[in-house]
Amino acid sequence: MSNEPTPSPPRPGHRLLRTAGAAATGLAAATAALGTGAMAAYATGAPSTPVIAVGSAAIDLTPTPLKEYAVRTFGARDKAVLLDGIHLTMALLAVLAGLLAARRPLAGAAALGAFGGLGAWAALSRPGAHAADCAPSAAAGVVGAATLLLLARSWRRTLPTLLGPQPEPEQEGALPGPAPAVTSRRTVLAATAATAATFTAGALAGIGGRILTDRRLDVTAARDAVRLPAPAVPPAPPPPSVHPDIPGLSPFTTANGDFYRVDTALTLPRIDPRDWALRIHGLVDRPQLITFDQLLREPLEELDHTLSCVSNEVGGPYVGTTRWLGASLPALLRRAGVRSGADQLVGRSQDGMTIGTPLESVLDGRRALLAVAMNGEALPPAHGFPCRSVVPGLYGYTSATKWLVDLEVTTFAAFDPYWVQRGWDRTGTVRTASRIDVPAPFAKVRAGNVDIAGTAWATHRGIAAVEVRIDQGPWWQAELAFDAGPDLWRQWSYRWVGALPGAHRIEVRATDATGAVQPGQRATPFPAGATGWHSTVVTVT
Repeated sequence: MSNEPTPSPPRPGHRLLRTAGAAATGLAAATAALGTGAMAAYATGAPSTPVIAVGSAAIDLTPTPLKEYAVRTFGARDKAVLLDGIHLTMALLAVLAGLLAARRPLAGAAALGAFGGLGAWAALSRPGAHAADCAPSAAAGVVGAATLLLLARSWRRTLPTLLGPQPEPEQEGALPGPAPAVTSRRTVLAATAATAATFTAGALAGIGGRILTDRRLDVTAARDAVRLPAPAVPPAPPPPSVHPDIPGLSPFTTANGDFYRVDTALTLPRIDPRDWALRIHGLVDRPQLITFDQLLREPLEELDHTLSCVSNEVGGPYVGTTRWLGASLPALLRRAGVRSGADQLVGRSQDGMTIGTPLESVLDGRRALLAVAMNGEALPPAHGFPCRSVVPGLYGYTSATKWLVDLEVTTFAAFDPYWVQRGWDRTGTVRTASRIDVPAPFAKVRAGNVDIAGTAWATHRGIAAVEVRIDQGPWWQAELAFDAGPDLWRQWSYRWVGALPGAHRIEVRATDATGAVQPGQRATPFPAGATGWHSTVVTVT
């Protein structure tokens, strides 16, 4: 019979405490890593923290159908959902790393450090990245791995306490020896305190790093200091007749705070206009470098224009109308001297996004701008401050480069911009669209006369007619509001006389100024914009 002592099995409560402690060490180490990354990003001036770097790479690698699903499902919250998903994934991985480190400390630390390596790779994969950009992720990986090793070691010291005192070996004739040291329960408390302190310090470092970075990059004062020159020829304001007086109908002009935002930037690029310059190069005879002050000294124009996103579903919200102020883009390109054979203008933003615009659409007489303001104020940071491009007749993905810093005159054969690489149409011509704003979907309205109203747009072609039908009946002409120009949406209304109780389906279609009727066949936004008639169901009571 063996005289070896049999260790007492840990009690269930102790086993749970050991597991919770291991998981907590992983979370605490990950929090310390993120805090270190945030502080390192502030200290080094790197453009992003590890989480932002990984999130940006994830956006680039996400298949187009999944991107469309995110925009369609989450709307303007798609980026917040992505970041929440990254944080949740990292938390789960951190827990697993902590559990692994309880048995194999080096393996657990390596698993946590791998996230730092992933962040470094993601940072270096961004357009225009520099070697220093991976410093926050590298620092986060090292600190996270080292912290997990230390915390795992402190928890391993608690094992004797959690397992309880072990029986002494009983050997016949043996002299009693000194009792084995039993780890005090203070060790458990010390390990718990160390883990909690690490988590708190990491969280505070993360918050502090973000606050400091936001302060360093804050352009509010610089934006407020911009003094916008008056346009060379101020246009008349749109007459009141552009907007039917029907409650619930979208305003004719979209307020800046309500203007849609669809882009891939997880954090807004923030550019001080004093440091901004636009480079115009490529297939031109005279390359240009224009500062913000020089741009403001150009003869500025105001353009009323309806901008829409190719991701907009039939009847969707990603469309808005604003008054832009900016310098003539065709005039600046002609000054540079566009060479024969060029057919694409590529805009590059500070965050590396590339937007390809058909050059003929810029130089065919339409009023394309390098915009510096919208609705009478300097561009909001979310919409491209200090400068963006605007080209009527095209969806934003082929015309509207926000945070613009570079324009290259080139060819379609020589370069595929960001969205074209992902299978979207090269030209991005806006399709004819119409939308019912009133009544709202599934609204309950009283029997009798019911007002139906909405908007229609066919940018740079204009709207000639809008028709409404109810319950698959005949099409009826809607009344069109004043036509403010082909680059703007046109609002419409229809009085439904004698609406009877029950559920009813309302549909709308538009005809553009060329005589082409909006197609009724439904198509998804990918790859060239959604088609189909918008409809809504209401209940008449």
